[in-house]
Formats: sequence, structure tokens, C-alpha cells
Amino acid sequence: MPDHTPTAEQNYADLVARYGKPVRAYVARLTGNRNIADDVYQETLLRAWRHRQALASRDGSACSWLYTVAHNAAVDVLRGRRAYPVTDEAWDLLQRPVQDHADAVVATAYLMPALRRLSAEHRDVIFELYYRRSTVAEAAKSIGIPPGTVKSRAHYAVRALRAELVPLMPESGPSTPARSGDLR
Repeated sequence: MPDHTPTAEQNYADLVARYGKPVRAYVARLTGNRNIADDVYQETLLRAWRHRQALASRDGSACSWLYTVAHNAAVDVLRGRRAYPVTDEAWDLLQRPVQDHADAVVATAYLMPALRRLSAEHRDVIFELYYRRSTVAEAAKSIGIPPGTVKSRAHYAVRALRAELVPLMPESGPSTPARSGDLR
């Protein structure tokens, strides 16, 4: 005679079929957020799966066990969210547009030829001041010229680059202010 005793897996499936929707609705009311409710519901089902052997022998108490686990999981998630609240400053930072890598590629595509058209002396000064972020005195020492010459060459080099690059760049609106050291 075949054994018709349900397995723990079958009992688990029956448990989910019987109590899944009510537990999900309970969690949704408890959390007030569909995404959080989904996370809590999945955690509840995962815990039920892990304890399916023990739940197979609990007839009426399996339902209350599910509700208790769902409640505890919701409390854990909600406490965790309160422990790491998103501040207004962090939220503002998250809302800023991410600079597209393509912009940097396009800028480099225009900048490199323009830099090549500068004299070697002007390129050296630009390299020291803008790439290495040297001070005027440090650039002068590194290149071996007086600080006044560094300033003069930097002025004329930036002026030449600006004349060549600004017409190629999209207009900057109020949301993209020029920073100190920009070529605009």
C-alpha cells in the first residue's frame, strides 16, 4: 500500500497556498510600503522553508507561527531603516545627475588637439599648473623659469585654449557654473 503521508515540501506548499495571501496583506498593512512588504514577505517564506520540517507537525499553530515571523521580520526591517535614515543632504546628493563619461571623452577629444597646437613652453606650464596642480612657485622651479613667466605663459595658454574650445562647447546654463580653474 503506497504511503500518502505528505512530505515537508508538500506541507510547505500547502502552507503558502493557504496562508500566503493573508500574511502578505498583513505585512503590507504593517509596513505601509509595498517594496518593504515584499522583502518582509520573502523573508517570512524563507524562514518558513528553513523550518518546514518543524512546521509539518504543527497543525493550527503554523498560521500563528507565520504571522509572528512576519511581524518580527517587519520590525527588523523597519528598525534597520530607522538606524540608517537617509538625510536630506544624502538625498540631495543621490538626486544629482551623474556626469556622463561620454562628456569627458568628448572634452578630451577636443582638448588634446588644442593642447598639441600650443607651443611646448605653454604646454609645460599648463601641465604643471592644471595637471600636476602645482603652485606658480612650484611650476617655476620645476620648469626652471621665473614665476612671472609662468603666470604670463599660463595666461596666454588659457586664452588660446579658451578661444579654440569655448565655441565648440555647449552653452553652460545656471545649473553648471564655471569652477575656479575652468577654461571658460
